[in-house]
Amino acid sequence: MSTGHTVAAFDAELAQLHRIIVTMGQRVETQFAAALECITERDAEKAADIIRNDAEIDRLELELEGMCVRLLALRQPMAKDLRDIVSALKIASNLERMGDFAGSVAKRAVTLAALPVAPPVASLSWMGQTVLGMIRDMVRAYETQDAELAMSVRNRDGDVDSAYTSLFREFLTYMMETPTQITGCTHLLFVAKSIERIGDHATNVAENVCYMVQGRLPSEERVKGDLSSFAVVNDRPEDGK
Repeated sequence: MSTGHTVAAFDAELAQLHRIIVTMGQRVETQFAAALECITERDAEKAADIIRNDAEIDRLELELEGMCVRLLALRQPMAKDLRDIVSALKIASNLERMGDFAGSVAKRAVTLAALPVAPPVASLSWMGQTVLGMIRDMVRAYETQDAELAMSVRNRDGDVDSAYTSLFREFLTYMMETPTQITGCTHLLFVAKSIERIGDHATNVAENVCYMVQGRLPSEERVKGDLSSFAVVNDRPEDGK
């Protein structure tokens, strides 16, 4: 009887662990979606709310860490249960960082809203919406233990990296042609980098979902498309022109 009770209690604790991860993921999705809206709508007041709400994601991470340490110490889990707990620790850390980057986007939105002339934010739309979709599918993949869906999230990361490289070049060119927009475009470059990093962390979570379900990380190398470190814009006119 006591063994059955112990197993049932352990299952309940694992279920609570999963609920905290899902809640964290949903909050990150909400925070990031709102941050994107603040950029396009130049809404500093909403951005300030996002920055304040980041503390709740931090609190959930601390709660989850405490649960994981207790489960490891008292339950001595094995096999799939052990993978669930170890993965939860890693996933929570990635979600906390995603919340931080969403907060960084919101902070830039406050500054951008105060500029007298709005910088060109439309170029960020595809990249932002793609990463938002990655977050949404990442949460669903974890909740349903769907390794195939997790792999689809992972496979989109290279496209986000490529989009970031293109945006980097585009904003550099725009700043050279329109010096009055240097301040705004510089802040948008930081926004784009935060979006790209959120995509990286969503990919990390997706890989951990694969590990939970299959017992191994994806074997193939992750596609990397961020070449912004090598981007150079020619600021000199061609000879004879």
